Amino acid sequence: MIKHKVSESEITDSEITDTDPRLQYVGFWLRFGASVIDSIILIMFTYPFLFLIYGGQYFDSAKSVQGFSDVMITYAFPIIATILFWIYKSATPGKILLQAKIVDEKTGDKPTVKQSVIRYFAYYVSLIPLGLGFFWIAWDDKKQGWHDKIAGTIVIRCHQ
Repeated sequence: MIKHKVSESEITDSEITDTDPRLQYVGFWLRFGASVIDSIILIMFTYPFLFLIYGGQYFDSAKSVQGFSDVMITYAFPIIATILFWIYKSATPGKILLQAKIVDEKTGDKPTVKQSVIRYFAYYVSLIPLGLGFFWIAWDDKKQGWHDKIAGTIVIRCHQ
């Protein structure tokens, strides 16, 4: 039986088990909502920088990559920001707003750096076959996507 640690502020017991009704896995739609929130926040942050650097032609161009700054703002920044949020907050802003967090499947602790990096790049494994790895969340007992299974993480409710 897997035990999940939670903070004292969330639940008075220091550990809960898979059978404890207080352990709530977060399903597909709530996680989808968190992703939408994260995408909106990311767009609000990155688009002004892209516009300042490249001007309006950035959004009209047929080129997929406009230059070094484009790569840094569009690809590198989101990767780094997402992984850092997972490591330090156990959640992205969308998950925080929806009271969900990512934890180690076995310990209930914050995901490690290794788990966070693996989880991020395992998103591509979930995405490639028509997004099946994300839809898997809806059918899985622990509401894990393939990226969660690969990284050894789960997403749970954290009532704040």
